[in-house]
Amino acid sequence: MHTIPKPWAHLSFFKENLPAIERTIAQDPRDILPPAHQRFAALDICAPSDVKVVILGQDPYPTPGHAHGLAFSAEPDVRPLPRSLNNIYKEMIDDIGAAPLNADLRPWAQQGVLLLNTVLSVPTGEANGHKKIGWQRLTQEVLTDVSKQPCAFLLWGAQAHKMEEHLTPGDHLVLKTAHPSPLSARKGFFGSKPFSSVNTWLETQGKSAIIWA
Repeated sequence: MHTIPKPWAHLSFFKENLPAIERTIAQDPRDILPPAHQRFAALDICAPSDVKVVILGQDPYPTPGHAHGLAFSAEPDVRPLPRSLNNIYKEMIDDIGAAPLNADLRPWAQQGVLLLNTVLSVPTGEANGHKKIGWQRLTQEVLTDVSKQPCAFLLWGAQAHKMEEHLTPGDHLVLKTAHPSPLSARKGFFGSKPFSSVNTWLETQGKSAIIWA
């Protein structure tokens, strides 16, 4: 069973959709990542009113020990870096000249960067293995909720792009690029300069910039 993040408990997903997802996961004989107590970690750190930026990915890392509930993030001791995160840091160095020293992106989350995947669980070794069990409903509701105020959205990859239609219309920054995975990063993620773009936009909104590195 999952502990529902209190600041988000008003979303209908938790009553209407989560029980069926929990039943599906309970019947899955495979090892499921991340552990249940970490699945909502991104929402635990960022309350709706704190969100300034949303980075939307696909699903958790399928490698044991990597996923801990925040999109693209991993525990600080994970070496080598997950390959998508390594590409994110390459783009960050190219964009703003620096990157974090380890795989843990919780310092971003603590500044109001919601690191969300469109799917919140994955069987070990099977990327997108839980694509069809219903998680996207939560992502849709979260995006509709946070976009009631101006917000920056980095939609990385085709699954994230499909979520744009769930944004409440407003004065948002929406940057859609290829996913940073090694399979697609050269198709438009590299060179997109998302980190400087977000900070420039935040300043026009009178909000503090994100300290990315």
